[in-house]
Formats: sequence, structure tokens, C-alpha cells
Amino acid sequence: MNGTVKVKGKELNPAQERDMEKEIIFLVEEAPEGGYTARALGHNICTEADSFAKLKKMVQDATHCHFEAEEMPRLIRLHMVKDEVIAV
Repeated sequence: MNGTVKVKGKELNPAQERDMEKEIIFLVEEAPEGGYTARALGHNICTEADSFAKLKKMVQDATHCHFEAEEMPRLIRLHMVKDEVIAV
């Protein structure tokens, strides 16, 4: 091996390799009607699911649909946001 990275048979240049190491962050919220919604920060990706386990799969699928192989982030980070209202 010569140390080069290939994706789908294409050799990546150093900038493309750095881009692959990036992560994508999804803001996850509980939906008012039940389940969860996830919205990517900095990208036009949104998805929803009835359970958190299903949401993780939906986020992976949506990310794979959005990016070409050479642009695919290596990590997906789910940032959970939960609002609580407390009566005074």
C-alpha cells in the first residue's frame, strides 16, 4: 500500500481526506406529537422517527442520501435538546 485513501475506486487528495474526518451534528428534539425530530446544523437535512433507536437509523440514512461518498462525514453527533416547563 502506498498510503493513499480510495473511496469507490477514486483516490482522494489531502483536502478530501480531511473533509472525510469531519463530523456532522444533528439537533435532536422531542416532537410535541410524540417521537423525535433531528435537524443537521449547517446542512439541509431533517428527519423524524417514533423512537430514539429508529431516529438514529433515519439520521444515518439521511446523511448517506445527502452526501457523496467523498464528502461523507466520518462521525454523526446527536445533540439532544429537551425543554422542560416548571410551574412556579
